[in-house]
Amino acid sequence: MRAAVTGGAGFIGSNLVDGLVRSGAEVLVVDDLSTGHEANLRDALAAGARLEKLDVRDADAVTTAFTAFAPEVVFHLAAQIDVRVSMAEPARDAATNVLGSVNVFAAAAAAGARRVVNTSTGGAIYGETDAIPTPETEPARPLSAYGLSKRTAEEYGSWFRQAHGLNVVTLRYGNVYGPRQDPAGDAGVIALFCDRVLTGRRPLVFGDGLQTRDYVFVGDIVAANLAAATAEAPAHDRYNVGTGTEVSVLELIAAVAEAADVDPATFAPEFRPARAGEVLRSCLDVSRARGDLRLATPTPLADGLRQTLDWVRTVAAAR
Repeated sequence: MRAAVTGGAGFIGSNLVDGLVRSGAEVLVVDDLSTGHEANLRDALAAGARLEKLDVRDADAVTTAFTAFAPEVVFHLAAQIDVRVSMAEPARDAATNVLGSVNVFAAAAAAGARRVVNTSTGGAIYGETDAIPTPETEPARPLSAYGLSKRTAEEYGSWFRQAHGLNVVTLRYGNVYGPRQDPAGDAGVIALFCDRVLTGRRPLVFGDGLQTRDYVFVGDIVAANLAAATAEAPAHDRYNVGTGTEVSVLELIAAVAEAADVDPATFAPEFRPARAGEVLRSCLDVSRARGDLRLATPTPLADGLRQTLDWVRTVAAAR
């Protein structure tokens, strides 16, 4: 397989690149390195992957790179992912998540790609709903500009399918965590909590801590992307990817303390005001993806937390 990965130097993207390289794929990484890190690609680049440092908002540059490489599959992960940024700067969010996605879809079509596996969000798209776990058939009611931009990108993917015959399959992720998630830059609560528990600091909780999420390990996300890329004829164009398990922030704090083998009393939360645009409950119905894409049972939270803590310890020791 010849695969192009936008956002491939980031947390999820670099894990996907590693998976592609291990499978024997030829890989082109497209990343402007604004939040991703070339160090994440050290092994992949040594194994022959290529890195093009460019911004998906630059349509001509993306088209030139894709046309020269001629990918069979494009994995589109480049995005502005911070809900807080989207609420404060919706134009910036839309420029990357909407216009950037349009550029990627257009470049993939021009390069003759067989399929685009598009990254989207489960929790932020559905908004507040009584359907928990939430299926793909639930109407989209995003509360944040981030959720709206991702929903709009999905619609452009459908338009490219109809107008240009581009096979776009969208994966709506739960809250992804795991090795390489940056506690300073990826807006990932598990990375933040792991960093705090290992440095003896209490976790910060915005709101009452009863808000819930579907926490999915990055290795399961990689597997879902590879499955979506290789599936001969997926029956649907949108799939939830998560665990189907609802976990509150307070439950997560207790799980992190247990995985780190610390006294829960020393890891009691410090509460802060709730943030605008935050969904209170989010959990994904993943039966469609498990059936159509034949995804394996997801990684248990305790196992994923231990792997994440091991990675955070390694990073801290290297500082």
